[in-house]
Amino acid sequence: MSQTGYDYAPKGKPQPVCRPGEFTFAAVALDHGHIYGQCNGLIEAGGELRWVYDPDPLKVETFRKTFPQAQIAQSLEQVLEDAEIRLVASAAVPSDRGPLGVRVMRAGKHYFTDKPPFTDLAQLEEARRVTAETGKKYLVYYSERLHVECAVFAGDLIGQGAIGRVLQVLGLGPHRLSAKNRPAWFFQRAKYGGILCDIGSHQIEQFLFFAGASDAAITSARIANYGHKEYPELEDFGDASLIADNGATSYFRVDWFTPDGLRTWGDGRTMILGTDGYIEMRKYIDVARDSGGDQLFLVNQHGEQHFALGGKVGFPFFGRLILDCIHGTETAMTQRHAFKAAELCLKAQAVAQRIE
Repeated sequence: MSQTGYDYAPKGKPQPVCRPGEFTFAAVALDHGHIYGQCNGLIEAGGELRWVYDPDPLKVETFRKTFPQAQIAQSLEQVLEDAEIRLVASAAVPSDRGPLGVRVMRAGKHYFTDKPPFTDLAQLEEARRVTAETGKKYLVYYSERLHVECAVFAGDLIGQGAIGRVLQVLGLGPHRLSAKNRPAWFFQRAKYGGILCDIGSHQIEQFLFFAGASDAAITSARIANYGHKEYPELEDFGDASLIADNGATSYFRVDWFTPDGLRTWGDGRTMILGTDGYIEMRKYIDVARDSGGDQLFLVNQHGEQHFALGGKVGFPFFGRLILDCIHGTETAMTQRHAFKAAELCLKAQAVAQRIE
């Protein structure tokens, strides 16, 4: 099990959706370990990883121990000038992700970034303009839904009407801090964007998706540094409430207080209430049991069901992403949805009450 979340990189079964060499991509800016999960997903879906670039040679060499097929580029320009590269995957410092994405799209490539995709609204608006100008995609790795099998299955159940109309989504996103293993930028507010912008982005994105909503309003938001005064710019707690344009509501809490006694980096849970039933997901661990993560519980008019889903569902997002880039479709995630989730987490961060 991943102990920090920083190195969380799920692996699934290879399910190629394209021919060898048909979809080549590059990995640049290796500032967060999520780049490994992004690349795993693309490769399992048939993508070919051609280049890796980062100004830190140690990061590059570490990356190539996992992906030896990646050639070392000497500059970002070398990657962007390769006409065969269709997409650039990146896990840059959060404040750099928006500007990097604009540069990638203007070079004629699709862009696939770790979350959060932006740290301020000006970056988001520029990316919106450039996607419209270039026709390229600005894709976001909202991994807590896209790279979790029970979350994929929950979406399928909702689509099949298993719990009726979704009324509320409750999300818990605790993380282990592991401060000694974090880079300096992690503790700099201007660079990571705040806790609701950062790990809160997972919660807002999944609320919009599970509720079938296209927009929402922030009704309350709070942030605090309760226990880490040695890092004055860190926010170790955040929560928010939202109401969607279709009437569904959400409350979520995110924090950096996972205790060392937990076997993994965070006991992420989601509960989804519908008119005809409810779903509970225990994403990464079933506490005090040996059953592992990806546990889903469904209760509806037909009874109670438990599903152990590890290794059984897969991660269809990545194959859909590749086919969307090839065919110009939007089956993996619409651009509007990716940007709306980012917009709402930035707005929640901006209006949050700071608890002193």
